[in-house]
Amino acid sequence: MLARHEDRIYRFGMRLCGEPEDARDVLQETLLALARSSAGFEGRSTLSTWLFTVARSFCIKKRRRRKGAPARLESLDEAGVDARALVDPARRPDEAAAGRELAEALEAALAALEPAMREVVVLRDVEGLSAAETAAVLGLSVKATKSRLHRARVKLRELLAPLRDEAEPGCPEIERLWSRHQEGEISARTCARMERHIAGCARCRERCDTLGRTLALCQSAPGPALPAPVRARVRQSVRTGAARDTAP
Repeated sequence: MLARHEDRIYRFGMRLCGEPEDARDVLQETLLALARSSAGFEGRSTLSTWLFTVARSFCIKKRRRRKGAPARLESLDEAGVDARALVDPARRPDEAAAGRELAEALEAALAALEPAMREVVVLRDVEGLSAAETAAVLGLSVKATKSRLHRARVKLRELLAPLRDEAEPGCPEIERLWSRHQEGEISARTCARMERHIAGCARCRERCDTLGRTLALCQSAPGPALPAPVRARVRQSVRTGAARDTAP
């Protein structure tokens, strides 16, 4: 059970905390909590929902302890990433180097999101939790979760879009409406109107296309890998902690 979930929890900790040491601590504490509580797990929520809820609480504690530290808001330019690679249909990430560039761009953009937006995108679009599961982790209603998700998706697309696109005015609600469409929130009539508008507006069509590519990238990006030495150290710590808890 620990081996099945350790990579996801480490990636989650890295994306929310931004520091390898913090992510390692979050992973260790979360897995130790799982080892201690697995026998009494009642199944009222999925195990992944429970794990992400626990991991998120440790991430929040880490952020509070580092409250005086500067925010980790590295821009894509500072990261040396060409964001245009994400939205240029003429470029295909066929080579490993191109794939790494895309992944680095996504991680830089996620890091630049404010924490509330970052966690909803990571849970829903990166880790693939349902809207209801994401809401359970965040302690919000499904409606509030989806509202935050739509805003976060649009912001993430803005961070990943080429600069030439940002210089031109667009239709401000079209991307959020497109995101709502992905969540099944709009009627067939509204969907048809949206499709007609996109068909006749090249700028909005491009924005929705890039938003679609952004979500596809979220779903396919491998994310930060759990280093082998960290894996071994955390497993040993969890074994030691669990053995101590069960000792007479």
